[in-house]
Amino acid sequence: MGLLIVYTGNGKGKTTAALGQVFRALGHGWTACFLQFIKGDRNTGEALFARGLSELLVFETLGRGFVLPDRDSGKDRDAALAAWDRAREAVLSGRHRLVVLDELTYLFRYRFLDVHEALRVFRERPDHVHLVVTGRGAPEELVAAADLVTRMEEVKHPLASGTKAQEGIEF
Repeated sequence: MGLLIVYTGNGKGKTTAALGQVFRALGHGWTACFLQFIKGDRNTGEALFARGLSELLVFETLGRGFVLPDRDSGKDRDAALAAWDRAREAVLSGRHRLVVLDELTYLFRYRFLDVHEALRVFRERPDHVHLVVTGRGAPEELVAAADLVTRMEEVKHPLASGTKAQEGIEF
């Protein structure tokens, strides 16, 4: 039976935990699909690495990047909904034993996607599909429906002391 796993909270490590889950699944010969919402077209370390694993791992960066207050939110919403269409297809297709929807929770936060619609799709997925959802502020409905939930708690982070995000650590 496929599990619904949620990595949430304000601390660093949600995407990293999901990538660890992918690494473990690939080690067992599973196929996996990793879809990133919000991150945009930035060359993250995970995207660069995934290019060499194309037979086992589908890795796609969706959306327009971080949602910014001074940008056209209609275009962000359209991109998010197109990304959700791609995610829904990946979840329901059954082609992958593990599907990661990285930073999907932001679609709920910005009201681009209703959590109940996502949960309906999650319930309809094939039994063998494990699903990982990441992002800050996971809605209580998602937390309640999940089989496993981990909240990352920030205790200390170098950004607080002015250290910029570093390649290989934050992206």
